[in-house]
Formats: sequence, C-alpha cells, structure tokens
Amino acid sequence: MPHRDLPVRPDLDQLKRQAKDLLRAIHAGEGPALAELAEFHPDPIDPANARLADAQLVLARSYHASSWPRLAQAVELVTAIHADDLDTVRRLVTANPRLIPEPALIRTNSNWGPPMTYAANLGRDRIIRLLSDLGATDHRSAMARAVLQGQVATANMIHAMLGKPKPPDDALGGPAYTLSVEGTALLFHLGVRVHDEAGRLTAPVETVLQTDGRNPEAKHAILELYARHGVRFPDTAPMALHRGRIDLLEQHLARKPGLLNRTFTHREVYPAEMLCRDEIDATVGTPLGGTTLLHMCVEFDELEIARWLVARGADVNARAEVGASGFGGYTPLFNTVVSQPNFWMNYRKRGPWQAPFTELLLAHGADPNARASIWKRLHPGHGDPTRHDYRDVTPLSWGRRFHAPIFVSEPAMRLIEAAGGVE
Repeated sequence: MPHRDLPVRPDLDQLKRQAKDLLRAIHAGEGPALAELAEFHPDPIDPANARLADAQLVLARSYHASSWPRLAQAVELVTAIHADDLDTVRRLVTANPRLIPEPALIRTNSNWGPPMTYAANLGRDRIIRLLSDLGATDHRSAMARAVLQGQVATANMIHAMLGKPKPPDDALGGPAYTLSVEGTALLFHLGVRVHDEAGRLTAPVETVLQTDGRNPEAKHAILELYARHGVRFPDTAPMALHRGRIDLLEQHLARKPGLLNRTFTHREVYPAEMLCRDEIDATVGTPLGGTTLLHMCVEFDELEIARWLVARGADVNARAEVGASGFGGYTPLFNTVVSQPNFWMNYRKRGPWQAPFTELLLAHGADPNARASIWKRLHPGHGDPTRHDYRDVTPLSWGRRFHAPIFVSEPAMRLIEAAGGVE
C-alpha cells in the first residue's frame, strides 16, 4: 500500500475523520482498507474486531508515524509553529527533545525539514531562537528555506547565528524556483556569484525559465538581477520575452520584420547556454516547441507583451510547427485552454476566474474551431509523466479531453463556446 504524506499544514480533525472512515471500510470488508490493515498494523487482527484505536494506528503508520499519539504530536507542533505559539513549542520539545532533529512533518521527503527549518519557512524568529538555544543544528537548511520563501529578516538572523559565512554559489537555486526577488537580492548582498572561478555559469537561469511558478514581474526582476551581476543572456526574441523587455523586442522586430509570426524551437525558448536541459524539465501546459512569441506569452502569463504583439500585427491564428508524426498546428487559443497559469488558478481555487488571453485572441479574430493534433507529457512533478496523444482536436475538445483537468481553464472554454466553438 502507498504511504501517505502529511500536508504542510495538517488538520487533526481531518485525520480523525480519516481514521473513522478507515474503520468503517475495514468493517465493510473493502479490499483497500483490509490491505492497509494487513500492511500497517503490527499484529494480526480480525477485521470484524477492529476498533477505532486500530484504525488510528494503521492510519498513523501510513503517515510514517510510529503511533497515533506521535502523529497527533506532529500536527500539534506544526500548528503551534504556524500560530507562533512559543509556549506550546517549548512545552512539546522540552518534554520530547527528539522532536528537535526529526522532520516536523515526520516524512523524510518534505523540504520543510525539522522544526527550526519549518519555522524558518514562516519567519517565526522567536521559535527559531528557542530551538537553536535548545540544541537544534539545522541552521543551514533553515536559512536556505527562509531565503527560498523570501523571509529576509529571518534569513539575516540565521546568517548571523552561523557566523555570517558566504553562502554557496548554488544557494540561488531556492529563490529561483519560488521566484523570490527578495531572497535572490539578499544572496547577492551576501556575496553569492553568478560564475565560479573557472567562469562557468552558476546562476540558475534554467530554474527561473523552467520553474512551474508564474509571476512575470518577479521573473523579470530576478533575471535583471542576474544581468546586473554579470550574466550575459542570448540576444534572442524569446529571451527578451522571458525578461519582459519590450524595448529589446522592438529592436528585434526592427531588424527582422517577420519576427512576429516566426516559430521558435524548444532550444530557442529554453537555451542550452543557460543550462536548460530536456523538454520534460520545463513545466508548461500546451507544448512550446515550434511556437510563436504569442503562444509563449500565454504560457508565461505575459499579457502586456501579448497586447503589444497583437497591436503590431501578430497573427492570432498562427500555427505551431507540425512535426514528422503529424503533431502540431495548434494556435495560441489552444494554449489559453491548457497552461501552467491555469494550474495555479485552479489549484488555489481563488482565481482570477478570468481568461484575458482568450478574450484578446477572440477579439482579434482567433478561430474558435481551429484543429490540431497535440501530444503531451506532464512534468514528473505533476504526477502522470506518460505521453498522451490528442488527434484532430479543437480548442474545446483539447480542454475537454485533456488528462489533467487542473491545467484547463473553464473560463477560457466558456468564452470559446460563446464564440461558436465546438468539440
């Protein structure tokens, strides 16, 4: 049976409900519940005689905890850290010093780390000082997480605790992934370099370009910080788009009037000289290899640049290149239906429940019934990395059939349908 993982902010009441549901399933003889009972209960037990305590133990062990009280203890500890409840944290770790070095969420695959590191994610300085005084030693991971989360004051405090060492050159990776401008600026202030002694690039440009986050302003700011500290970017239109530099795009357009509707390879969108690697490493919805700048704007949430492109004559029905196997040919409207920005809109469940790119494209003549064939593999971090093929789909059928609905924009689909789109 697969192990469960506690979420970053677990809820004890929810876990109690899970235990009761598990007990009911065990008594009902449901196969998965019986398998869990056999897998995680330390003793042979007749399912008909199982009690709530047995279900709680099974559930706790599935969450990597040794017992139900240990699971409840983990929830109480991280809840106290979230609440900046110094007294509760002190009581828990004083009575149980072994909690100090153990992962706060019990599971070892959590980047949130032991209690002090967990507290650093949240900027809980009083708790960090308490845990340090009580013997916590995870200062370096705590500082890294504070930087990653943009907790600048907390990172400075931990840096002082460490004796103010120069951070390693790879420290920029954390705030690059989360697109933390504050964390990136702090590391440069503390002396991090963008090249090593041999002149090799150490600034994680590839992480900024390929991360699953979407925050155009932060992305632009981090790339400009890199440039200010010595990174030389390729002089290409896709890189100008990544940087949010319409002034550079103007220069490219002046030199190459056909720029607006030409297509770019995956390597031009994610350049090898910036240490970008395989296509699967880049988190996107509708693929970007062989697409135009307008397709890219949708995926990278660059609405201002999209408007600039359309105002200068970019074809809203420009098609992606078609490969030898017949896949491709999709217009930017397909990208509005399946994209990484849509993932965050749906994941956060708080919008914005709008589709401004879809509105822009349809207002300028985008065909709601264009047809294309697309194949897609999601980044492994999103679960299913297997290839899925979609042949002869319209924007609407692309969205309706897509195997990961969390990437699909229902607002975009409604607008396309209202414009006459069909499956």
